[in-house]
Amino acid sequence: MSKAYRDAGVDIEAAAKAVTLIGDLAARARRPEVADEVGGFAGLFRIGGDRMLAAATDGVGTKLEIARMAGRLDTVGIDLVAMCADDVVCSGAEPVAFLDYVAVGRLDPLGVAELVGSVAAGCREAGCTLIGGETAEHPGLMAEDAFDLAGSCIGVVERDAVIDGTTVEAGDAIIGLRSSGLHANGFSLVRSLIAEWDLDLARPYQEQLRRSLGDLDRDSAVTAEPEHALATLGEVLLTPTRIYAKAVLAARERLRATGHDLRGVAHITGGGLPGNVPRALPERLGARLDPSRWPLPSVMQLLGALGGIEHDELRATFNGGIGMTVVVAPTALEAALEAFDVQGVEAIVVGEVVPADELGGRYAEGPLERIR
Repeated sequence: MSKAYRDAGVDIEAAAKAVTLIGDLAARARRPEVADEVGGFAGLFRIGGDRMLAAATDGVGTKLEIARMAGRLDTVGIDLVAMCADDVVCSGAEPVAFLDYVAVGRLDPLGVAELVGSVAAGCREAGCTLIGGETAEHPGLMAEDAFDLAGSCIGVVERDAVIDGTTVEAGDAIIGLRSSGLHANGFSLVRSLIAEWDLDLARPYQEQLRRSLGDLDRDSAVTAEPEHALATLGEVLLTPTRIYAKAVLAARERLRATGHDLRGVAHITGGGLPGNVPRALPERLGARLDPSRWPLPSVMQLLGALGGIEHDELRATFNGGIGMTVVVAPTALEAALEAFDVQGVEAIVVGEVVPADELGGRYAEGPLERIR
């Protein structure tokens, strides 16, 4: 559990306990077609024959407040689709349909159209259809300029193509897919630090890096992240969540043509790497990751400097620079890396699967021993 995140008002442990309690309640509202338990990245439902539906629902969270402060409504809908569609694809399902829910304090038709337009842009990127939604006005309950976004994604997968982690074995390789930045998690901490340091979202990002990290770290960030060279702080914070769904499905198809497959897939959201990578593994297995194999994004270094947060805690709060992980057999490693390269997604060998009793738990960090 990230101390900094808890201090900002978010309790991941309480959320985990709530999931356990909800699971007991959900079991009382169950049909025989349900194929898994509450707590996975997506729920699976048999629809006849060998086809299954995968469904996930989520919101954008307090990143919306950054969007409101910056006056930007054209990106957060992409975040919404990413949070749902990339949960669905963890089961091997193709996202096919999306529904959104927009709540506002005062209905501004142009503002709502811009929000929904960004949801539609996310759907195009994920390869699914925006089939419906709901807009609700809450005068007196929400401030006039306040808004909230939530949505649900439905995917389809053949039963024999479901990815559920059961084929993962000790010694398998864990590949990380680079994130586009903070994605849509940890923003309660982001907002807390913005308020504490009275940060100006319109300030040039490179200027803020120099103030907080110094010239050396700032210069290395410019070299590694040229896309942020002319951006403001607000623009970097609002960088949309990368949507991996199409790339993962295409890479998997290419991999299966070589006789291999993805054995487990994890979407790195709330709880960071420690909270999500093990979710793609059987209970008896854990993940050892080596953070020296990939760079921590400069925006996370910036937040760490502002909050006095060590890198391991940043990786337990944000995605640490890895937005999704996939597990493959060692013999499939080179083919998998090539498959993601063809899709234009930077893929890095970040970890290995280890027996949990040998690891001393489900997650640890350190040099890899089985995978080179």
